[in-house]
Parts: sequence; C-alpha cells; structure tokens
Amino acid sequence: MAQVADNPQLWAFYSCLSKRGLFVEQGVLVTVINDPFISVDFMVYLIKHDSTQCNFFCDVSYKNGKLIVNENEINVFTEKEPSNVSWGVEYIVEATGIFTTIDKCQSYLQAGAKKVIIAAPSTDAPMFIIEVNEDKYTGKETVLSNASCTTNCLAPLVKVIHEKFGIIEGLMTTVHSSTSIQNIIDEPSNESWRAERGAAQNIIPSSTDAA
Repeated sequence: MAQVADNPQLWAFYSCLSKRGLFVEQGVLVTVINDPFISVDFMVYLIKHDSTQCNFFCDVSYKNGKLIVNENEINVFTEKEPSNVSWGVEYIVEATGIFTTIDKCQSYLQAGAKKVIIAAPSTDAPMFIIEVNEDKYTGKETVLSNASCTTNCLAPLVKVIHEKFGIIEGLMTTVHSSTSIQNIIDEPSNESWRAERGAAQNIIPSSTDAA
C-alpha cells in the first residue's frame, strides 16, 4: 500500500480532482494533506460537493482535526512551508504551483518522501504524460512532473500526427475555460487591461508557458 500526501495550498480544481482520484485508487492510501488556507470542515464540503464533478460517492467527514474518507483518517496540516510538515509518506503530490523545480522539492525528499509528483509544468524535472512518453520512466526519478492540463490535452494528438505524417513546425492555441485568477465582472486587474474584462462575457487573449 503506497502512502501518499497532497500539498495543494490553494484548493484548485486539479487538486480537488487528484484527491478524489487518490481516495478511490486501489493500493493507494492518502495519509497527509497540507493546506494553510482552508479549515478541515470546509475541506470536507469541497470534497463532497463539486459544481462540475457533482457529489462525491465516498463517505467524507472530519473528527479531531483529521479528515476521514471511508474510515481512513488523514492528518491535516496548515503550513505554508513544506519543511514544517511531518509528512511520513512515500509519495507527495505537489499541487501548489510554487514548488515546481527539483531544487524546490528537496525539502519533501529530505522529510523522507521517495518521490515528488509535480502537478504542473517544470523547468528541470522530467515530465511524463500517459500514452505519450511514460515508457521513458525509469523509476530512478525522485522528482517528476505530470506537465500541464494543456500539454496533457495536446501531446497525445501531436504524437499521433507526428508519428503518422511528421511535424516540422507547429503553432497551437488553447481555448481555456475560466480560471480563478479571472474576473467575474469587469474590474481592475494587475495582469493586463484585457484581463480586466469579465470572463463569462469575453474571450480574453493571454500568453502561457503551459505547453
């Protein structure tokens, strides 16, 4: 039974989905969650009810500061610095979007984790995408990335086209759903003038380094 910890720090859509998946995965036991921004009772509410994925079928509750999923008690921490957490696990899902390099993930390894899986692109950690290059995984990697949502959507299609016809040069455009950094209505934004527009009423051009 592999012991897994999750470090979201911001309860993003990806992190919530990763938790739901880990809770029901055979051979995986979630033992630690670290999030300094929400309380454990609110954590229960977010796991149970999702606007996109609907209600979660597992039994979710909390007691004495611990999250309980199908009778499995999970230690919950509220630390902004990962090195302050008593992880005690084999694998860590790094979903903050902050600790995205091998060097920044060293604190997890020093705390005893065998591997750190970054749920975001990385500038130096090897990236693996299912059905694309998972065969390159050797098992010796201690820090690895599952890349971005954009890359996971694009790479399988690019692989098929490249292997069949060959790609010399390409250009891609992501039509992305609204995210938490966008405004619901028109209001000032520190990002750009375009980002000031309400996301539900506008198609907002933006740059990305996700792919």
